[in-house]
Amino acid sequence: MTTSPEPGRTAEEFESLRPRMFGLAYRMLGSAEEAQDTVQDAYLRLSATEPGAVGHLGGWLAKVVTNLCLNRLTSARVRREQYAGPWLPEPVLTSDGTLGPMESAERRDSVSYALLLLLEKLTPTERAVYVLREAFAYDYREIAGVLGLGEANCRQLYRRAAARVTTPDARFEPSERVHRELVEAFVGAARAGDLTALEKTLAADVSWWGDGGGKVSAARRPVEGREKVLRFLLGTRERFPADLEVTVAEVNGDAAVVATTGDAVFAVVTFDVREGAIVTARAVMNPDKLGFVTRQLAAS
Repeated sequence: MTTSPEPGRTAEEFESLRPRMFGLAYRMLGSAEEAQDTVQDAYLRLSATEPGAVGHLGGWLAKVVTNLCLNRLTSARVRREQYAGPWLPEPVLTSDGTLGPMESAERRDSVSYALLLLLEKLTPTERAVYVLREAFAYDYREIAGVLGLGEANCRQLYRRAAARVTTPDARFEPSERVHRELVEAFVGAARAGDLTALEKTLAADVSWWGDGGGKVSAARRPVEGREKVLRFLLGTRERFPADLEVTVAEVNGDAAVVATTGDAVFAVVTFDVREGAIVTARAVMNPDKLGFVTRQLAAS
């Protein structure tokens, strides 16, 4: 006869699994705030179950969280099509383990902006299969159990998803040290107003993406090419708050720029680097997307 776990024990087990479930939900949704809400919804569902009804809590939560995310992704797709300007994921500081350990290039890549944006091209189910397989090492039997699909179907979905998110540039990813040094050089040149040094950090075909969400001033279309990006950066300096402070921090697995004014984050800029130069910069300035990272900084 199976004994029912004590409610307090279940709550303890849930809290131990919360970071893992948050990491799953964030990779699925690209939104830290929605990921938090999803994990909380999963907890409420757990609280409503009969004592002893949940056998393996980790597996049960993964299934609930994944399916809650699938429901959210259906409506999110419509909202993102109507979004003002480019849509970018919400930034998350990762040096504190919020999205799990970042001890390898593969782990960092699993939460990178480049990958999260590629995942937007997938159907919700393809995205679920890919995340469970790549980020959490689920086998196809486990994935089939989470999604209520056949193993053969899950294999096919994974192959299709992997083909759509694999990029030729992946093999040119720089080391963590090289990436950080380049970002620090970019920040140093920008602070000093040294255009020659700033130019050297940018690839000839660099692109700058801005996500203001219609809430703050940001380029509605990507700025492309070194000269245009330099002119754009010079033109925006005058609009920055007088008390703006810029630091380099680990965001979504790599060095990024975090700009703060007072106690709030003003912008987070992440970078793709290739062959010793910045090829893509993505600036999140929509205040609705900066609440989570602001709270992280306050708690650090």
